[in-house]
Amino acid sequence: MSHRHDHPHNHADSPLSATALRVRALESLLFEKGYVDPAALDALIETYEHEIGPKNGARVVAKAWVDADFHKWLLEDATAAIASLGYTGRQGEHITAVENTAATHNLVVCTLCSCYPWSILGLPPVWYKAPPYRARAVIDPRGVLTEFGLELPAVTAIRVWDSTAEMRYLVVPMRPAASEGMGEAQLAALVTRDSMIGTGLALTPAEAREAGLLP
Repeated sequence: MSHRHDHPHNHADSPLSATALRVRALESLLFEKGYVDPAALDALIETYEHEIGPKNGARVVAKAWVDADFHKWLLEDATAAIASLGYTGRQGEHITAVENTAATHNLVVCTLCSCYPWSILGLPPVWYKAPPYRARAVIDPRGVLTEFGLELPAVTAIRVWDSTAEMRYLVVPMRPAASEGMGEAQLAALVTRDSMIGTGLALTPAEAREAGLLP
């Protein structure tokens, strides 16, 4: 069984861009002047990256797993279906949902920058914005997934979707086995951020219980 996880990956220690250096300098100045509390800023970023955003997406996926009509709507018009749950806003205006199957696994990348559906996934993880991921996800997606601990069968095709300012993507992971009879709230606990990008799979109920996500 492949190891499934939902945390950042540092594939390379790449140098900071000029923009990133300016941001660092501005942050340092604000910290020194006492205008920004570093701990509060870190807590805010952590919340949006790992809690608020991904939980929205998890609710979308869980509903698609149990509601056939919503599932069909999500695949036909993800933007409208997602908006019906109240998840709209910046970088969530145009979204396409792509569904994983036994035959095809979907992987999302943004080769030009870091376009990402903030309204349902929160802030993009550091590795998603890193040049190594952006380049290698297209050239060697299977190798990249292996680095994330995801070993797919050789017969499973991998389709890479390149996000742009005009269109962002949500991967609908396959529903795990042994999740029959679970309600939406319980199912949402199985959906990780990485599974909605394509670098991971949804957790099994046993894995979710081991992680303390289910009783």
